[in-house]
Amino acid sequence: MKPVDLTQTTVGQTLVNLQARGLDRLDAQWLLLHLLDQPARQRGWLLSHDDALLPPALAASLESLVQRRLAGEPLAYLTGHKEFFGLDLQVDARVLVPRPDTETLVNWALELLNNQQGVLDLGTGSGAIALALKASRPTLKVQATDFSAAALAAAQANARRLKLDIGFHLGAWFAALPELDARFDCIVSNPPYIAEGDPHLPALQFEPAQALTSGPDGLGDLREIISEAPKHLAPCGWLLLEHGYDQARAVRHLLSAAGFVQVQSRRDLAGIERCSGGQFKPSTPKHPDHDHAH
Repeated sequence: MKPVDLTQTTVGQTLVNLQARGLDRLDAQWLLLHLLDQPARQRGWLLSHDDALLPPALAASLESLVQRRLAGEPLAYLTGHKEFFGLDLQVDARVLVPRPDTETLVNWALELLNNQQGVLDLGTGSGAIALALKASRPTLKVQATDFSAAALAAAQANARRLKLDIGFHLGAWFAALPELDARFDCIVSNPPYIAEGDPHLPALQFEPAQALTSGPDGLGDLREIISEAPKHLAPCGWLLLEHGYDQARAVRHLLSAAGFVQVQSRRDLAGIERCSGGQFKPSTPKHPDHDHAH
């Protein structure tokens, strides 16, 4: 469909035109609110300004955003914002767009954690999980790592803007920690878990590939985290992991095999087993057997 001349249309007509071009109604509303400097929650503002002419200067910007959205680019990258756990996070192509499903992981961690305890968020990306935990429970001592310097910079910027004190470390998983013998009461992670060659990947082409895929079965990073985590958990500490919609059983098996107890999964809003975790209880050392001494 030929693009409509957006310089001569009202807000209401623009919304109709954008939907006729294939844009989702909510997306069209959010893009307009973004360009008109209105908060994303103010959809009522569009109704009350239905007859207002769209400022001509915005037409070119809107057309560019519409083209990008129709090509599949996430709305959060176009507006630069995504709400997660009540926080307004700034996001761009350096980081994955935080998903509502991940709030399942945050809620679970908050159930387990007491004040003053230490938490580690592995592969923090935009900082979503670490920031949500710190904002919900300000006395927690939260550390976060990421392999990508660009992602870590995005997370640090979010922490500064939200005035939340988190320790950030650059590097791969636990190797990023400045003290390699550091131990935590809870370790959380939403690692890459999509198998290479997964048919869903083309739909995620705009997001950073290294934050999405993990080996032929998607379990590569999950395996590594589960095997290394016991060295970094305080006695009776918990490891909580987000994973793919069909990976819960495999992840529970990996946790049990690594010595975790109380292994279980949690369902997201759609009823899918989205997170799995367990508690690590160090085995008590056996006393030397003196019966066989000669």
